[in-house]
Amino acid sequence: MQYAQRDQVELRPVDLDASLAADHPARTVWAFVQSMDLAPLYAAIKSRQGGRGAPAIDPAILVSLWLWATIDGVGSAREVDRLCERDDAYRWLCGGVGVNYHTLADFRTGNAEWLDAQLTRSIASLLDRRLVELNVVAQDGMRVRASAKAASFRRREKLQHLHKLAQAQVAALKKELTEDAAASSRRKQAAQERAAREREQRLAQAVATMDKIASMPPPKVPKPSKRRGKGKDDPPAGGGTTAAEPAKDTPAPRVSTTDPEARVMKMADGGFRPAFNAQLAVDVETQLIASVDVVDQGSDMRQMAPMHESVQQRYGVTPTHWLADGGFTKLEAIEQLTERGTQPVVPPPRNRKPGIDPLAPKDTDSPAVANWRCTMASEWGQDLYIHRAASVECVNAQVRRRGLLQFNVRGKVKAKAVLLWHALAHNLMRLRSMNIAAVA
Repeated sequence: MQYAQRDQVELRPVDLDASLAADHPARTVWAFVQSMDLAPLYAAIKSRQGGRGAPAIDPAILVSLWLWATIDGVGSAREVDRLCERDDAYRWLCGGVGVNYHTLADFRTGNAEWLDAQLTRSIASLLDRRLVELNVVAQDGMRVRASAKAASFRRREKLQHLHKLAQAQVAALKKELTEDAAASSRRKQAAQERAAREREQRLAQAVATMDKIASMPPPKVPKPSKRRGKGKDDPPAGGGTTAAEPAKDTPAPRVSTTDPEARVMKMADGGFRPAFNAQLAVDVETQLIASVDVVDQGSDMRQMAPMHESVQQRYGVTPTHWLADGGFTKLEAIEQLTERGTQPVVPPPRNRKPGIDPLAPKDTDSPAVANWRCTMASEWGQDLYIHRAASVECVNAQVRRRGLLQFNVRGKVKAKAVLLWHALAHNLMRLRSMNIAAVA
């Protein structure tokens, strides 16, 4: 009998290149990274030959690792660090270079401007090759859970109290750090002082955000409906309250101590949770992401004009048609897009009064709004609007499938960096499926 012996040590001549199939997508990722403009990343390296400092990791390795991790649905730097030790695709991308999760995490969120420039550069190269026209662009907003819990939201008095406690803790830790001479304990106290300082900075930002919210004008109180008449529980015509029911105070605003820039938004399942609103602008014909943005407003109503302006500034191209769902419908935005040379294709808002056609022309309509109503009432406009769901909603689903369900970073800048990684990864795989060489 021949029995299995799995504890026998074997020496095999194996190279990293042979461990990965010739048509593996990781090779496409590496080829795409080689076409990128990595000069700004190389210029930021402080370690120089002949001087002090350890050799730096090639930025091409870090970029390819995060692109492949995004495609693979991995969003944790610690998990990428572990995969670089046991997964063939990650080991092939590393090429024998050791990485750690601190370097990976800092690199992921520390180059948002460079990522944004690479997205523009890649789409611009496709425009020059006439593979993308940006003639019809679709926009959609997706609410992504923030890295903050609902219990982290505090009112002004509590924020100020926590901020004072954090400042006192930072001062005490700094004093202990200067008095203690033991190296091991100094390192531990330095880590504690750094964590306390970061918490104090977040609380200071939360207090500043609270001051900004307090300076905003109060929201308008909706008037009672005239159609249903005035009931016994309705307030008086002057806007006051009845004698039986006292005036209700407006709830005091609250800000998260974990992520001061996060806002409570209504999610797709109908619940309310801290989140960010990720905006995507997609070319309808190729389903490539042309522009992205992250805002702290739960409504999409004011996001169409800024995104349209972003596409114009990025590529110097004015789309002929702009598709969006009913959440973006705003007459002011329709007039702005029409003035810029783009025909908005968005459904009209529902009319509260039954029997009234929202697409019927009105005497108060401007020429741009009248043209929009005529376009949406036509069979041609309705057929064009159908392409919105088949393009941008598909991209939305692909991004969700790759793990963009919750941001594991804090702040709009870092959240946008993560969204840009997803945009580049999506465009790369989309071009690969279309058999188009990706060049950044």
